[in-house]
Amino acid sequence: MRFVRNFGLHQPDRTPCGQPLPVSEAHAMVEIARDGQLRQAELARRLRLEKSTVSRLVANLVNRGWVHRAPADGDGRGVLLVLTDAGATAAARQADARRDRLTALLDRIPDHERAAVVRALQALAEATVDPS
Repeated sequence: MRFVRNFGLHQPDRTPCGQPLPVSEAHAMVEIARDGQLRQAELARRLRLEKSTVSRLVANLVNRGWVHRAPADGDGRGVLLVLTDAGATAAARQADARRDRLTALLDRIPDHERAAVVRALQALAEATVDPS
């Protein structure tokens, strides 16, 4: 519990790296930025969220001026998500803040323990993957 609180994981309206943005929106921005464009249904799958939740999340990003929705080619019901210029700037700012926060945390871990901590975090992340 102390790690969750200290890292800020209990604050849904602020990212752990201190950005004033809901965590779910920050994760969506990462996924869209990674691919350049992304179908909304694929975003829901990657974030493991219900379609209706992703629809609201995307509406918030559109209202911020960070995402543009377009019809997906060859699919009359599909929605393609693309970052706007402002969205790309916001995504880059979030990536910088995330990198800076993680670098600062790792810098506080003694050199001889750092690699073990990183391996442990990777193992923990893998253990959370549902095998089904």
